[in-house]
Parts: sequence; C-alpha cells; structure tokens
Amino acid sequence: MSTVQMTASLAVWDEFVSALPVGVLLQDENGVVLAANRLASTLLGDASARDDSGAPLPSCAELAAQVLRTGSPLTIPVVLPHAQVWADYHPITSRSQVLVLLRPVQSDVPHSAGLLDALTGLPGRALLLDRLDQALIRARTQGTLATLVLVDVHRMAAVNAAHGFRRGDELLAVLARRLREGLRADYTVARYGGDSFAVVAEHPDGSGEAVAERVHELAGRAVRLGGARVRPGVRVCWVTSDGDAPPHSVVAHVEERLRT
Repeated sequence: MSTVQMTASLAVWDEFVSALPVGVLLQDENGVVLAANRLASTLLGDASARDDSGAPLPSCAELAAQVLRTGSPLTIPVVLPHAQVWADYHPITSRSQVLVLLRPVQSDVPHSAGLLDALTGLPGRALLLDRLDQALIRARTQGTLATLVLVDVHRMAAVNAAHGFRRGDELLAVLARRLREGLRADYTVARYGGDSFAVVAEHPDGSGEAVAERVHELAGRAVRLGGARVRPGVRVCWVTSDGDAPPHSVVAHVEERLRT
C-alpha cells in the first residue's frame, strides 16, 4: 500500500471510529490513554468513575495490569454523574496495550449486557464481581464471612494440543457442570477467565479452607474426553474476608496467591 493510500485509509478509519456509538479508548500497560474517540471523551470527562455499588473503581493502571496479566477480557459496570456505561477491557498482549469500549446503558444495568459465559452458562466476570460485592456487604453488615476461590486449570494448553480445542471446550463445560452441581446452591460459580473459574461462598465462620478443598476435589477429578481419560490439573487459591476490603482488592489478593 502506498503512502497516499495509507494516509487515506487512516483518515477513513479515524472518521469511522469517531462515529461509532460506543466510546473507544486505547491505553498502555500503565493505564495511560494513547487515543480516544469523541464519545469516550464526552462520557468520561473529568468525572471520577464508580462501580454500580457506589465504590470507587481501581485506577486505570490497576485495571490495565489485571487485564494484561490474565489475558482475558473484563467487563465492569461504571456509574458516572451523567451516564451509566459498560466498560469492556480487551487485552492486546502482543503490544502491552488495552482496548476499552464504553457502551452506554440504555436500560437497567443487570439486563443491558450478556452476563453469562456462552460456553459454560456460568456467570462471567461482571456478574461475579457484583455477587462478590454483595457477599462482602453482607459479611460487613451481618458479621459473616465471604470466601473467594479461584481455580486455575493449568493443563489446558496440553489438553488442547493433544485432543483439540473442541475437546478442551468440552473439558471446561464438564468442570463447570461439576462445580455448579457439586457445591451449595447459594454459592456463585463463575467463569473467571479462559482457563479459570471462581467461586464465591458465604459462611458464618471458619477460614474458607473447607470450601477451597471441596472446589479442588470437584475440579481435580479425571474427565473422559472421547476415548481418553484426562486429569485437568488444577491449582486452587482462596481468601476469606469479613467485608472490610473492596471486591477488586480481594480479587487481586487471590490472583497474587495463585501466581506465587
């Protein structure tokens, strides 16, 4: 493509992005905005953003770091003084950048976007964060405890390589069903990332270890894929809170434990 054609294409692209009905931001790994269209600037302005519980959001740097670290998209309901939006964070890991799409909420927040994971039918991250936030509020106000368990299926790459991605998806669906059916009905089981799940449990006392052990037992059992018997290989970490910490801090703490 010639320089003239490239310049024309960029101009058309800029015009297209500017006219989109969603805000578009490009951030670096530190959360610094590299580019933004007009709607994104209008939506954000200079106002401080909060989640739909009223709590301040983590910094742009913290959100960018979380998305790039996990390599998975993240959706957060954001409340601004003049608007409600869904903020969709998409990692561009090859460039250590994050693409953020800001979608205005046209109806009430819980029903304005798909909150369930398409493969497993489990709640996705946005709904998980809401459930965790509500559990922490109850822990703080009622004197109970809330435990967040993260499950990393660390052999997924090997399973996909040996059996194909269709079988890998089948493995994740089986694990999702086991967790949902094997845990108490009032626990939240969610798809946390591409190869990970999360569980939110509320209980009157204890360290949460019993919950984590039950999750590990269910997820660690062998699964039959076609004619092969496959053990997924899982690692489980958890944290229990009395509700004093905000949900994003609880998530960050468990993620840190899972990486060490």
